[in-house]
Amino acid sequence: MLPSWEPLWPYRAVLAVDARNFSALDSKGMQQVNADIPPLLAHALSASNVSAHWERRMFGQHSGDGYVAGVDPEVLPALVGCFPDALRAALARRRAETPAGPPLQLRVSIHVGPLPTSGLGVPMVHTHRLLDDDALRAVLNRANPEITNTVVIISQRVYEDVFESGCVNGDVLPSQFTRHLAKVKKFQQPAWIHIPGFDWRLADPDIFEPVDATDTVTEHPKAPAPGTSPQADSSTPGAVSFNHHGEHGIQAYNHFGAGRGQQ
Repeated sequence: MLPSWEPLWPYRAVLAVDARNFSALDSKGMQQVNADIPPLLAHALSASNVSAHWERRMFGQHSGDGYVAGVDPEVLPALVGCFPDALRAALARRRAETPAGPPLQLRVSIHVGPLPTSGLGVPMVHTHRLLDDDALRAVLNRANPEITNTVVIISQRVYEDVFESGCVNGDVLPSQFTRHLAKVKKFQQPAWIHIPGFDWRLADPDIFEPVDATDTVTEHPKAPAPGTSPQADSSTPGAVSFNHHGEHGIQAYNHFGAGRGQQ
């Protein structure tokens, strides 16, 4: 008798966004942000030439301060290469049209994996873990909201699928993403952070958790990207290690001494 088998769920690209400082708004402000997020996403995705895919999105869920949905994974090159800058532009237009209110800043996470039509599954959980990463929050907390309104984190898998395939849309470069160890609760995986228009050679390393070869990757481990190398031992008190991986090779920054740590 042949063994029974079950088909794998279709792969979905998962896009999630979350508004910074939503809880600091009054009730009217919360309602406005809640109403503004879907059209902002629609405009940015239309500018990325994937509006037809967005209209067919799956398991769309609108939380008070954000939104999450699944789309066909074939749009990943556009989500990585075009969408971040298009969202930045859409948020800048919103700011220009409503200068009296506080600027809206959005965190974005992008992941991919097998999911049922309900959207319930490990890839969805991982998408939200990436969105909740402290470094992602720290970037927007440090940023001038009048200038930086968007920060994006993509999973290692998305990075590899898009850049190693050579199918990325737009003019975004691998060097515009910096590798970082995302750690939220029991979740711990390498990921890549992108700020539209930002040069990572100018980055302050203190806000990042370095990816070390000895780190234990939990919840479905993923092999490190090609060309990565072990980093400095961050167990030394006050140690800071920052590595940037891109088309120009690896840049390293190390500081050892007391008085400096993760923020």
